Amino acid sequence: MATHYRDDEAIYVQAQQDRVTVIFSTLFKEEVDRVLGKVFLQEFVDARRQASIQNAPQVFYSSREAPLEIRHLQGLKQDESAGYVSFVLFPRHFADPEVREKTISQIQLFRDYLHYHIKCAKAYMHSRMRTRVQDFLKVINRAKPDRTTVAAEKRTATGRYFRPQFRQSTSTSPQTESGE
Repeated sequence: MATHYRDDEAIYVQAQQDRVTVIFSTLFKEEVDRVLGKVFLQEFVDARRQASIQNAPQVFYSSREAPLEIRHLQGLKQDESAGYVSFVLFPRHFADPEVREKTISQIQLFRDYLHYHIKCAKAYMHSRMRTRVQDFLKVINRAKPDRTTVAAEKRTATGRYFRPQFRQSTSTSPQTESGE
């Protein structure tokens, strides 16, 4: 069963005897989103290896290629902007009514959760970059010599302050010629 919820994006649900597979197709319009999404989803895949969350559904991520369960369907995008996330739900995820409701709720909100965290990661990185640039500008500004203090602090070998005196022009002024 396919549910198209956005342009070129859908949720595919495949029920089998011992499991239910939910597959999200999602598009990443920007290269940065694609990279962050891949890292984020790879962490989902790797997180299940921890002993504390062994009861979590299996998660698979593939970029470009659709999973085997839906490859036979028509109209699937298979380019660099497409990504497919598969969740394999076992009877323990939907046997109890409370657990089933929680699982369904979390699966429904997964796409929003993913894109929200990608945007938050971008915003965090941009704020960190702005902070680093400001810090670098402070360092650069501290390295610039202050022109007024450099000229005022020049000293001669005897320790006196050196103040350059400007030569007066050698031309004679009209007052000196008249004898005054």
